[in-house]
Amino acid sequence: MGAHESMEHAEHAEHASGSNKNIALLIAVIALFLAFSETLGKGAQTDSISKNVEASNLWAFFQAKSIRRTVVEATSDQARLSLGVMGDDAAKAALEKQIENWKKTAARYRSEPETGEGSEQLAARAKQAEQARDLSMARYHHYEVASAAFQIGIVLASATIITGMIALAWVAGLLAVTGLAFTAIGLLAPHAVHLM
Repeated sequence: MGAHESMEHAEHAEHASGSNKNIALLIAVIALFLAFSETLGKGAQTDSISKNVEASNLWAFFQAKSIRRTVVEATSDQARLSLGVMGDDAAKAALEKQIENWKKTAARYRSEPETGEGSEQLAARAKQAEQARDLSMARYHHYEVASAAFQIGIVLASATIITGMIALAWVAGLLAVTGLAFTAIGLLAPHAVHLM
């Protein structure tokens, strides 16, 4: 091998080394974006599960209040029917007072704004928890798509080092941009693009 050939070989090796450094930097940046999207995705998934549990608990409480109200109303109605056959005025007055108490209790089970635990308030709170859950799930799906784009980009950028095909690095860069777009959608407008 002559001096000229040796010089060309060294230049080629130096060019390949510089190119590989650029690809390694691309991989590192995409891996950083992947870490962010995975972290955001896990947070959104955890929040979604938490809000789903909250909604389920609120709906169960709503059902319990509705059952109690129905029982109290039925008992009150049954007692009201008994008033017509009662002869004792004192007993009749006591039963009328009890019927009034049952009506107040049933009304409180329906609406109790001061505590937020009437069935109307519980239904509203459960719906809010469901909306929060749906928002978190939409975010989670976008972060998952972003993570997949970043992972595929890393694989393609790695393949560039092995194959020397620069086109793979360009595709990896485009996938990174796509991943960033889905991360931004997840953060800013999770309902703008419907994935599932």
